[in-house]
Amino acid sequence: MGLDDSDDPSNEPGSPEEETTAQAELSSASQSESSAQPPASHLTNGDSQPDDASDSADPSQSIEDMLLEFDDQKGLIRERALLDPNYVVEEDRIVGRDRQLQEVTKMLRVALGDNRPPNLFLYGPSGTGKSLITKAVCHNISRICKSRDIQFGTIEVNCQDLDTLGIAVYELVQQAADEAGVAVEVPKHGVATKEKWDELYRIVNEHFDSVVFVLDELDMLVGRRDKQVPAFSRLLYQLSRAGTNDDLNAYISVVAISNDTKMMESVGSRAVSSFTPEDVHFDDYDADQLQSILRRRQDAFHEDVVDDAVIPLAAAFAAQTHGDARKAIDLMRVAGELAEREGDTRVREEHVRTAQAKVEKNRVLEVVRGISTQKKLCLYATAAVASQTDSGSARSTTGYRVYQYLTDAIDADQYHQETYVNKMKELTTYSLVDFERRSHGPSSGMFLEFQFGERPETILETLREDSRIEAVSEDEVNSVVKAQIRNQT
Repeated sequence: MGLDDSDDPSNEPGSPEEETTAQAELSSASQSESSAQPPASHLTNGDSQPDDASDSADPSQSIEDMLLEFDDQKGLIRERALLDPNYVVEEDRIVGRDRQLQEVTKMLRVALGDNRPPNLFLYGPSGTGKSLITKAVCHNISRICKSRDIQFGTIEVNCQDLDTLGIAVYELVQQAADEAGVAVEVPKHGVATKEKWDELYRIVNEHFDSVVFVLDELDMLVGRRDKQVPAFSRLLYQLSRAGTNDDLNAYISVVAISNDTKMMESVGSRAVSSFTPEDVHFDDYDADQLQSILRRRQDAFHEDVVDDAVIPLAAAFAAQTHGDARKAIDLMRVAGELAEREGDTRVREEHVRTAQAKVEKNRVLEVVRGISTQKKLCLYATAAVASQTDSGSARSTTGYRVYQYLTDAIDADQYHQETYVNKMKELTTYSLVDFERRSHGPSSGMFLEFQFGERPETILETLREDSRIEAVSEDEVNSVVKAQIRNQT
């Protein structure tokens, strides 16, 4: 019996555990500090610090006081859900996606009757409405089906943080159980993946007439490296075959969502023949569309607290990074929260600019925390080159030589240039970097040129939070980069 394939060791060199160590050190420091303070139970609201405290002139403020003080403030944000990019909004708030909305609706609407909807492949850059439209259509189908006594379910998983096929199937089981309001009867680990599939089929057959499986960011589900076919291909094959193999009695449709326009090229031939999706393409939002999206969510704030320059500026920032509506909405949310914390009466342009720097860094931090040390080194070397070029891009040949310097400096394993390039290509799935094949004349040969979706300086600053990279002199790296750029042919 084949066991769950979720416990495979990584082939990458061991990643540092600096976050765990830092947390342990922080915990130790907190305990030491707390032992020097009087017990909390001895303090009452309004008590002053002991006479030897450095701020003894100021009365202390309890947690309850601070909470109630904030509660008494009017605040600027009226409905925070509207500033959540994942919130299912009303149809009139969906902007610039009329064609895609019609296509998805027309193809999935057959779930309202006794028919199986087609499978769909929704592709395009991040933040262009793929998940939003799918959720909106499925939400409306569910509402209508309920009135017709049809048991319709939407089983959605985001594959970005799922390592293997076994983990992905269990996540589908968990989501199906949550949708049906029942308990899962198989463990997450220690059983064959087939038992998880059987549990998924049981829940769906017992509780649903029709189901749409939504597999968001499906291309991120690569799975174990010793498998010839990527995990997302095996997942598509199994789900799309379940109906024809009589494993599922319910009508099912699989909606695969990806930022990678070429994902289907990596799907195995058997999966392609059984999946056979209808394609729906989503292109970038332009600045005008982003402004319209934000204006339709402006009522998330109280009336007349958002300066006129705020929405155009947030839209302009988001338009610079592939027209990402998620980023535009996040900018508005963070700007509003910054203004509230500062006690300002309005959301102003300076709050958006501060939010832009914060959101950009947070996004990069979220990505780089989850990648291996080798990918961090590749990314750092390439961003260091891009930060010093007029075009803001980096040749793969130059980036590799800086990568060699970094691995020597920290005594890390050093891979060949082909592996360096492949790791950089893998990072394109995070929308941090993109590449084009270039040639600067007959003598230079062919090379890849990497461009960054975020400022290279932000990536460098974030990566230096890794203690191993921080140990390398920033000035020395810059000197190596400048020397290598001069040597470019």
